[in-house]
Parts: sequence; structure tokens; C-alpha cells
Amino acid sequence: MTGPTVGGKIRVLVVDDHPVLRSGLEQLVAGAADMEVVGSAADGAEALEKVHETTPDVVLMDLQMPHVDGVSATRSILAETSGTQVLVLTSFSDGERIVAALDAGAVGYLLKDADPDDVLDGIRAVSRGESPIHPRAARELLGARVGQGPPAGSVQLTPREIDVLTLVRQGLANKQIARRLGITERTVKAHLTSAFARIGVRDRTQAAIWVERNL
Repeated sequence: MTGPTVGGKIRVLVVDDHPVLRSGLEQLVAGAADMEVVGSAADGAEALEKVHETTPDVVLMDLQMPHVDGVSATRSILAETSGTQVLVLTSFSDGERIVAALDAGAVGYLLKDADPDDVLDGIRAVSRGESPIHPRAARELLGARVGQGPPAGSVQLTPREIDVLTLVRQGLANKQIARRLGITERTVKAHLTSAFARIGVRDRTQAAIWVERNL
């Protein structure tokens, strides 16, 4: 799990291609007593460079940017670094973009119309190892599908999501799943967030029931 050291601050990198919005986000984060802005970037390629230079705890990542978009940048950051988590902050709440971001490894998904305090709380949640998702984005993913979720034939899970869900069904905790699969807890959480959205469940118990009946 990432997060600030004892007595330290959450180190945040702000990534957005709109200068005014980027500046506003920097000021918002810098104004929080428990956070500090370690840098900013205008596109995904610059974000990757800044991550290598500054090693932030959390990257606040826009999705639609020139040159290298947020999804590609997220995938590269998580493949090339450790100890950094990505929280998406975007205008888009369509399911396809949300799933793409989560598949790339983002652990949270917020929308730009969120209250400033919700953005700060989202950064804090990510640094604690949680996966905040804006309610509207969650509704887009889950819709009316709860409980057992859709049948397996209508769901497209990745092989790794199937591995993780199978181990959830066996009662393993995230740390145990990470050890069993040779991946990080952060990656396990990202796979669970994505898989829960795909199969239409909200917690591990519902996921275990769905796995038992469909896999």
C-alpha cells in the first residue's frame, strides 16, 4: 500500500492538458495540510517523465490528452514504477472509458464536476489503498445489476480477473491473492474493481456467489 510516511504528506502529481484547470488542481492540492504537489504534466508522456523524477504517491490523471492519453499513461506508469497509484479525474463517465482506465491499473475514478473536498478525499482514499469511484461512474458501470450479476456468457473478463475472482471465491484476502499470483496488492484491487463492475456486483460476497454459479 502506498501513502505518506509517518508525519509526511501525500505526494501528488497533477496531470491535465488544460492549463487553467491544472493550475486550479495544483492550488487545491497544495492547500490541503496533508498533501503536497510534487509536479504537474500536460500529457501522458510528460506525466511518465515526472513520475520517474518525483516518485509521487498519487497521480491525479486526466484521460483525454494529446500525444499520450491518460489510459496509456496509466498503463506505462504502473508498468515502469512501484509505489505510485493513479486516480483518474475526468469529464467522461461512459462505461467503456471507465473500464479501460481500471484495466490499465487506475485504482479510482472521479469526475471533474465533483466537489473539491471529494477530490481531496479521493486522493486520501487512494493513498490508504482504497478505490474511490464517483457515484455516477459507479452507476454507469453497475446500472441495475446487483446480487448475482449477469451470466458468465454475457461478461468479458480478462484471464487475470478470472484468477483473482477465483481466489476471492476461495476466501483469500488481497494480500494472499497478490502473493499467490505474484502481483502487488494494488494490482489485485484494480482487478477487483474492474471485475466487480463487469459482473455487476458490489462486494466480495456477491462476487463469490457469482463465481460459484458462473465459473
